[in-house]
Amino acid sequence: MSKKILEIRWHGRGGQGAKTAALLFGDAALSSGKNIQAFPEYGPERMGAPVASFNRLSDDPITLHCSITNPKIVVVLDPTLMGKVDVIAGLPEDGSIIVNTKETPATVRANLKLKGAKVYTIDASGISKEAIGRDIPNTPMLGALVKVSGFLDFTQMLKDTEVKLSKKFKGKPEIINGNIEAIKKAYAEVAGE
Repeated sequence: MSKKILEIRWHGRGGQGAKTAALLFGDAALSSGKNIQAFPEYGPERMGAPVASFNRLSDDPITLHCSITNPKIVVVLDPTLMGKVDVIAGLPEDGSIIVNTKETPATVRANLKLKGAKVYTIDASGISKEAIGRDIPNTPMLGALVKVSGFLDFTQMLKDTEVKLSKKFKGKPEIINGNIEAIKKAYAEVAGE
């Protein structure tokens, strides 16, 4: 087993589901036998305020209990945060950033003045509006993250996420099915450079 730890930072606004997505990703990793940490960091706790959530995943036990300052992957649920929050802080040159936007990866790279790192984009808001009926981009971004990271088996993650959503949205199959479709679509459509 490797001693490698994958660290991920999620950026969003209150109500967009950054915390939920980090927990779903962590739960799926735990179900696949990985060791995980999933935790949020709050500023002002109000709808629309910038929030960050984090994942730490490994095949080995994780003994770190500190904040994540150099994430290998950054996930941005709300592109309006770019320029207001330093979303690329600590991102290494061999890292990756995934942004919910209709823009191309090249445009995002130019806007962030990013030299290294891989840039991926996905219209998670558009996908969630189509599949779920609301602009809640967290589950599509989860699908994009699974594709970009290659850390989890997609089919297994999808099954685990469906079980978790079935508990949370018991009696609302349209929400469960919409989220699963959104994850699949984002997994298939995420584009990078």
